[in-house]
Amino acid sequence: MLLSKCIHPEILEAVGKMGHGSRILISDGCYPHITGSPASAMKVWLNLMPDMLRVTDVLEALRSIIPVEEAFVMVPPDGADQPIFAEFKKLLAGMELTKLQRLEFYDKAREPDTALLIATGDQRNWANLLLTMNYIKHPEGKGDY
Repeated sequence: MLLSKCIHPEILEAVGKMGHGSRILISDGCYPHITGSPASAMKVWLNLMPDMLRVTDVLEALRSIIPVEEAFVMVPPDGADQPIFAEFKKLLAGMELTKLQRLEFYDKAREPDTALLIATGDQRNWANLLLTMNYIKHPEGKGDY
């Protein structure tokens, strides 16, 4: 058994193949999973039933295994913050969320850097989250860029 919160073998495999700048899309149950991500992205289907699993459940597990550089969220036409954004900020230790309109978000998620799509059954509105992996800051002289 693994000690991290994330023990899903396909997610661990995909993350192990990714690196700095690679992106992970955690999508809600209404996201166009096939057409809203690049064909090259590995797809993990966790959408068994409505609200199982939720985007925040997956985010909590991922935060135990990857550093996050930036986070993009999808906003409604008026650009208003959504209730789920407070949960994202809490799980991302105060990181600012970059807001994108729906079509802008789809375009960003379709870029070739999106290497993993994790489909959830989350039923909350505007619950899609696109993460960019950061690099691990090693002690000086031990692999810094």
